[in-house]
Parts: sequence; C-alpha cells; structure tokens
Amino acid sequence: MVQTANHTQVSKRYQENIDILKKELGIGISYDIGFREFEIGGKSSALIFVDGLIKDVPIVEIMQNFAHLDREDVVPDTLHKLVSRYVTYVKALPTDKLEDVVNKVLSGFIALIVDGMPEVILIEARQYPARQPEEPDIERVVRGSRDGFTETILFNTALIRRRIRDPRLRTEMITAGSRSKSDICVLYIEDIANPELVNTIKKRIEDINIDGLPMAEKSVEEFITTGNWNPLPQVRYTERPDVAATHLLEGHVLVIVDTSPSVIIAPATYFHHLQHAEEYRQNAAIGVYLRWVRFIGVFLSLFILPLWYLFATHPTLLPESLKFIGVSKVAKIPLIWQFITAEIGLDMLRMSAIHTPSPLATALGLIAAFMLGDVAITVGLFNAEVILYMAVAAVGTFATPSYELGMVNRIFRLFMLTMTGLLGLPGFAISLLGIIGLLVFTRPFGIPYMWPLIPFNAKALKNIVFRPPIPSQNARPSIVKPQDRTRQPAFSPARKPLKEEQEGPKNTSIKFRRSSQKDKK
Repeated sequence: MVQTANHTQVSKRYQENIDILKKELGIGISYDIGFREFEIGGKSSALIFVDGLIKDVPIVEIMQNFAHLDREDVVPDTLHKLVSRYVTYVKALPTDKLEDVVNKVLSGFIALIVDGMPEVILIEARQYPARQPEEPDIERVVRGSRDGFTETILFNTALIRRRIRDPRLRTEMITAGSRSKSDICVLYIEDIANPELVNTIKKRIEDINIDGLPMAEKSVEEFITTGNWNPLPQVRYTERPDVAATHLLEGHVLVIVDTSPSVIIAPATYFHHLQHAEEYRQNAAIGVYLRWVRFIGVFLSLFILPLWYLFATHPTLLPESLKFIGVSKVAKIPLIWQFITAEIGLDMLRMSAIHTPSPLATALGLIAAFMLGDVAITVGLFNAEVILYMAVAAVGTFATPSYELGMVNRIFRLFMLTMTGLLGLPGFAISLLGIIGLLVFTRPFGIPYMWPLIPFNAKALKNIVFRPPIPSQNARPSIVKPQDRTRQPAFSPARKPLKEEQEGPKNTSIKFRRSSQKDKK
C-alpha cells in the first residue's frame, strides 16, 4: 500500500519518495505534471514540476549543471554541495516533508529529488500566466497613473513596493483552502498599523476552514468580516495601486488574494466608499466640487424615487408652491408597480450590458431607450415622470464610486419604495429609521461604520466634506488607531521658501547695482 504525503518525512530511498509523489500529484495521469529522471554523479534523481507555471530555461540549466558531475562531486554532504555550488537560483529551499513538496510543486516550484538525500530541494522559478498592469475600468481618472492590479499576487505587491519604499512595509503570506491552497498576502506598515487590527485579520484568515476559495477576494471578505446577511460593504475594494498605497499610509491593512485584481482595504467606513481617486488628482477646490457632486448623486439615487412617490400619492404633504410635483397623466399600471418594474428592468439591462459583446452594446442601448422607454410611455403603461426620475436615480447610482455601495443603495431604494407604497408616510419613516439603524450599529472590525458622523468628530468630518489640500493633511485617521499618528510636521521647512516667494524678492539687486557703481568709481 502506497503511503500519502500528509505528515510523511522525505526518505533516503529515492523510489519510495517517487512512488508517494506519483500518487499524490497524478504523475502519468495529469498531462501538465512534468517528471524528468536523470543521474547526478551516478545517483538516481528527478525533477518534478507543473508545466505552465515554470520557465523552460531553468529545467535546461539545472540538467546542464548536473550533466558532468562525478560521484566525488556530490558525496559526502550532497545537499550542501548541490545548493551551494550547482543550483544557481536565488531561492532554493530544502525540506524534509513530502507534504511541503506537493504544495510547493502545485504553486510553481521545481522539486529536485536525489537518491540517498533525506531532503528535497525546492527551486523557485515560477512564471504564472499573467496580463500586464492596465488601468481598471471602474476607477478611471483623467490624470494619474494608468497601471492597475492584475491577477498575479507578485505583480500586485511589486506595484505597491514601487510606491512605498519603506523597509517597514510588511508582506506576510498565508495559505488558505485545504484543496485550493490559495495564496493570501497581508500588507501593512509595521510602525503605523494597529497591531491588534493586523493580528485580528491574520487570525481570521488562518482560521479559514474550507476546501477552496475559487471566488478569491470575495470569499475571503466574508470570512474575515464574519459574513452575515448585512448588505453593507464592510471592506473597500480597489484595483488602483495608488489608492491602496494611500490607505497603507493611513494605517489600514491590505489583503491581496492570488488570482484576483481587486485588493481588500480594511477596515472601511461608509464614507470611504464615497471617495474617488479623481478628487485627489485635481486641485483641492475642484476636488471639493467633484466630491459634492458625488454626494448629491448618491443622495438622489437613494431618496429621489421614494420621496417623489410619497409626494405624488400624498399631495397634501406639499406646500402650494410645489403642487406641480406629481403625475400629469394616469397610466394603466399603478404607480408603485411602475417603479418596481422599472427597478427590475434597469437591473436586467445592466446585467445584459455586462454579458453583451461590445459590438452589440449600441443595439442594446437603442432597445432600452426607444422600445422599452419611449414605447412604454406612448402606449400608456408608464408615466413620463417615472422614466425621468428613474433615469436620475440610475445616474446617481453610476456616479457612486463604490460599485458595492451602489448595489446596496439599490436595495435600500427598493425597500423604501415598497414600504412607502404599503404604508405611506409612516412606511417611509420606518424604512428610513431602519436603514439609519443598520448604518449606526454596523461595526466592521469593531469600528463605527458612520464615523466621523457617529460618533461625531468635527475635524475628520470636515476633511470628508471638504477635500483638504495635501500639505494640510498632517494626521492619520484616528479611527484606525495608528501607532504613528503624524504624517508630517505641522510646519514643514520645505514650505518656507513658498512664503518668501509670496513676500517678493529681496533688494539684493539694488545692493549689487550700488556695489557695481562704487567699483566703477
């Protein structure tokens, strides 16, 4: 009976190791598992690797290095001589556990097995299938970097290292999933991030007990946030390295999952989902304007439909000057069902646009605009006002920087519409209080979701409402409890020359002119 690799030590007997690894890795059955036998100084040896996860050159170089070795070249102390003289790669890790050999080979290492050696040499020569960093579609900016995270974890950490060259930046690798063996990297700046927060996130990742994580970052998020039915996004996602680096410097922790281009930023409050990189790529005044426009868009996407329906069905709530709000012509379908149908139809169009090939996207837009919108009004199924306000709500949803928050706002809007349709003004009030209560009592990683509004922090709230100039951002957000709370001195010496330039040039030119005249005399 062949043993398994679990908790099995590497044997000095070459054939015993090979038999176990053949069974575990499916050598001879799986076409992509490479197995190459040869001799090193008269000793039976083998290389095991996954074709497609490694470069071809290392295999050739390793075999060339070993081709002309005699027995005296590798005996005694075979392991030391091979690693120090002939395995010419930066990372060559010996292991005495066959379980480690299986896991490392499946993650892209090359395993070198030599007869009589109670260790296996693991050579890192990985080359994952990967695309080049490209600007993410969701977080585009007019000015700024065009690189974005990819599905390769090594590329993603390199993009962050390029922006933060701090030796205290830590990148700790954790493996989760009993079958998928997914690589998860936790990033933080050691002397800034709260150690308790870092340990909490690492502990929750280590406690993941599931066979696989094929959905990558989303599955990990539900584990580290103790996933439940709360629809609010409790972490922030980003595909931009500059956004991720900014949050690292504020004291947040990043979680990168291999095969995913989205990076988790933890913890995150409600207001983190309302910020966009474009606001910081423009002048501070322009950034404030852009931020307010986004706030207005989010507010309209959430409240304009239930409020308009409430006033249209209860015109007595309006003053005389606003009596024009309402329906000008009664349609064949009740107003509440028009809104619910329009909401579902909008989501159907959104999903259709995602699955529609680009050449057909224009045709889909024409169908939505004319056949569904214009014709529905013409035949009297929908009121024109319903289409108008539904379009305003949709634009506000798409203006929401966070895709996850935009989806949540759709659910909240539909909930308020339904409650208002059933109970009128009390239904609107009950649904609004329920949403506020959910926002207030949500505490991802023990942090209030509505900070700095609840609990109130005037200085932090000012920085959210008004995008401050970068030189004035001296302190890190206190809610993440950073170890180093100061980003820069309150009065930076580098800013003094600016003050001197504003005061005007000194009278050095006059002195120079006088001295010149004196020299002439």
